[in-house]
Amino acid sequence: MYKKILVFTLISFSAIKGYSQAKLKPFTQGDRVVFMGNSITDGGHYHSYIWLYYMTHFPNMRIDCFNAGIGGDVSKQMLDRLNTDVFSKKPTVMTLTFGMNDTGYELYPAAKADSAYGQKVKVSLQSFELIKAELKQHPEIKKIMIASSPYDETSKIKVRPLLKKNSAMLLIAAEQQKTAKENNWGFVDFNTPMTQISQREQRTDSTFSMQDADRIHPTNDGQMVMAYVFLNAQGLAGTKVADMAINAKNSKIEQQANCKITGLVANGNTTKFTYLANSLPYPIDTIASGFGRPQRSQAQALKLIPFINDYDQETLRIKGLDQSKTYTLTIDGKVIGTWDGKAYNDGINLAQITATPQYQQSLAIMHLNEERWEIERRLREYYWIHYSILKPKGMLFNDSEATMDSLQKYAKKDFFVGVTIPTYQKARFKSVRDAWQKEMDLLTDQIYLINKPVAHNFEIRLVN
Repeated sequence: MYKKILVFTLISFSAIKGYSQAKLKPFTQGDRVVFMGNSITDGGHYHSYIWLYYMTHFPNMRIDCFNAGIGGDVSKQMLDRLNTDVFSKKPTVMTLTFGMNDTGYELYPAAKADSAYGQKVKVSLQSFELIKAELKQHPEIKKIMIASSPYDETSKIKVRPLLKKNSAMLLIAAEQQKTAKENNWGFVDFNTPMTQISQREQRTDSTFSMQDADRIHPTNDGQMVMAYVFLNAQGLAGTKVADMAINAKNSKIEQQANCKITGLVANGNTTKFTYLANSLPYPIDTIASGFGRPQRSQAQALKLIPFINDYDQETLRIKGLDQSKTYTLTIDGKVIGTWDGKAYNDGINLAQITATPQYQQSLAIMHLNEERWEIERRLREYYWIHYSILKPKGMLFNDSEATMDSLQKYAKKDFFVGVTIPTYQKARFKSVRDAWQKEMDLLTDQIYLINKPVAHNFEIRLVN
């Protein structure tokens, strides 16, 4: 069944790979990557999923990623916080995505939609011109323009769609792409492939959407698709966790890509060796969290994109076994599974077997990264209060008791402020924010301490 789904997904996604992307260079040792955007970045996982790939596939290459999203932001607001929220982090790389809020949320009559959206796009691009001028003052920073994830107009869910909104967002994306080409900046298009995937899935399920019930915020499967598209733009597809092939008949190592095999001993019934990979399998979260309906998780994306095929291959092939007999694989003395000789000959993808010690190692990294993400989200809630609520009142970074009192009164008429106040009550104290930052730093340090692959003892034994 999985093979049928994989073949369908590969064929379907091959048609999507024709959309335009400016080829990005992969991140390198020491990069500090700031992802700037609106709520889709602020509360989203795509940057975290991208970083998790680097944590597991390039364990000896330390990078740091930062969330610089603020919910509700348009391009003018991003312009206003470039210095304090992006450049202050001393990035070597930054991404910029906007357009969802810039095009607004008004339901226009069909006859007026084009002109109304055209005016909003014009206003947004005026601020983008100023953003470009600011970015050009920082040649030391690599810039990547990201076309926003789409507004889902086509899903047959209850919320009435804002027709032509996504078309207006594509006008902004076109300007981002043009700017990237003119300045030799990177460009990644989230909108086109996500729209095409949604329309493909809606042919069999009219209510399918990678966006939340508001048609705006990508659920975790959508965020994973965004991460996949970004990694593709960096040219990383096809980089395997490891690829090993052993001929049990003549005790010969025929393949050891991105790994090292030592101590090979093989006879008719048993094959033993020590395996040390340079990478770890990518762990997939099956629990729904962040944006989205409870039933949607990162793992749901595997039905939509060929991520396993392109990024998560840890292949074990044992040739020369009797194809009519079965053999048990143990790693470090733990039984992993039993397959016949043909399956071993064809290849077993260990990255999909969660019981392996290397996958369990990756799971610990994933959970630490999620804990880091949760803390960073608290800090982003604090900055949302400042940039969205306090800055327009001339009170940016004023954390006085009087500010707290004013916010509590304001919260009675603003739902979003009301739900954010508990976090702000703590975060307004610098010592609390400093402690949270230290905790994130400690978690990141721990990740880069435990993400180094270790040697494992493999044994493939004939089942009596």
